[in-house]
Amino acid sequence: MLAPGICCPQVEFAVLAKNALKPWLSTQWCIPPKQNGAFVWHMEDVLTVYTRPYDPRFPQVCMDETSKQLLREPRPAVPAAPEQPARVDYEYERGGVANLFLFCEPLRGQRWVSVTDQRTKIDWAHQIKELVDVRYPDAERIVLVMDNLHTHSPASLYEAFAPAEAKRLADKLEIHPTPKHGSWLNVAEIELSVLSRQCLDRRLPDFATLETEVAAWQDRRNATATAVDWRFTTADARIKLKRLYPSVQE
Repeated sequence: MLAPGICCPQVEFAVLAKNALKPWLSTQWCIPPKQNGAFVWHMEDVLTVYTRPYDPRFPQVCMDETSKQLLREPRPAVPAAPEQPARVDYEYERGGVANLFLFCEPLRGQRWVSVTDQRTKIDWAHQIKELVDVRYPDAERIVLVMDNLHTHSPASLYEAFAPAEAKRLADKLEIHPTPKHGSWLNVAEIELSVLSRQCLDRRLPDFATLETEVAAWQDRRNATATAVDWRFTTADARIKLKRLYPSVQE
């Protein structure tokens, strides 16, 4: 036994190794700016939207998008057998990239995904037209939460449609953008995370297969009206994210 105050060399080395800097490692993270009025304004605006009760005249919809690399198998997989997992060749063939627009209505536990070839302003504009005219034709106004990507703007409607039509669609929207570096405030991002884990986390060879698999995931999740239980409030933000609020001298 070592005398009090004397550290075992192996233990000391383990502690040093644990605390050592590892400059070759890094992780990506959304780091919001400290003491930024614009960030907290948009954050509290979105959080206030989430406290509104359900009203079919003003449906609350969240929107986000992601991409999926299509990968084909150059050789057939070997099926699973007793005590033997399925085996897939590590090689693959690239089949292009598809874009996925995801919309969800958290208060009803419903979502839908559209697979497109690209993610231009025109593509987004046509998604909005479907949202207004097909998904919610009887709504007085659609409360839309989304990130502030440059393509996600009513300006895109004017690049896709005649001015009168673009104005009609824009007037049906009540847009609440999430702050820059605050996309975690978008419920649709949570849905995309679930979609990635439950459906997209594997090789999908082509556009048609991707559409089929995404539609199956969407229908299965909608059938159970799976909802997102959002509990983070403005009161929580003012305590837990106090560093983001500007210092005010009263």
